This record gives sequence, structure tokens and C-alpha cells, in this order.
Amino acid sequence: MSEQSASDCFFCAIGSGAAGIPFVAERKTVVAFRDISPQAPTHVLVIPKDHYRDVPSLAAAAPQVLADLVEVGRLVAEAETGGEFRLVFNTGAGVGQSVFHVHGHVLGGRPFSWPPG
Repeated sequence: MSEQSASDCFFCAIGSGAAGIPFVAERKTVVAFRDISPQAPTHVLVIPKDHYRDVPSLAAAAPQVLADLVEVGRLVAEAETGGEFRLVFNTGAGVGQSVFHVHGHVLGGRPFSWPPG
């Protein structure tokens, strides 16, 4: 899949509210919503409202937004899984990033093994 720009990014439409996807949580800089193909009882995506390609880009350009993203992930997990969760960021197509708008996967509600994959 080719990389999206902000103008053709579905996650930007979600973050702005234009896509009509219900939010699990919303803050000034980030939103959280349920994954359409859940891999665990709790599988929520947390995204910045503004477009950043991946987590290193977000960390370099807007570290406070990354902190907000992690905090919202923690709050969702606290409410849904008792605070035990995995927070996953994929960076690059070769490791599974299919939408090139940074998103953290909040996964929980079942046991996980290590290593993943």
C-alpha cells in the first residue's frame, strides 16, 4: 500500500470526526476508537488528530502529542482491562504498518505470549 498524505488519509478523516467513527475517548490532540479487526477483547487504536507518518516522526515533531497518545491508551486500558495492556506501534510496511498515520494499538483482555508474532 502506498503511503498516505494528510489530504487522502482516512485516519485524518477519523481524527477530525468527518468519518463518523465513534470514539472511545477524545482529547484536544488525540482520539481513540475500536479496531475494525480486533486481535484481543480490547483492541483500540489511538491516533493524533494531526497527520504524522509514524511514531518516530511524531516523537520528533510533537513529543507532547505522543505523551497524550500514551496517556489516552493508558486510560482506555485502565477502564477496559484493569490497566494491563500492550501498546504497539508498527513503523514501516515490512513490520505491518498498513496505514501511514501513526496509531498505537491498545491490546488487552487476554493473556499474551512473548515474543509476539
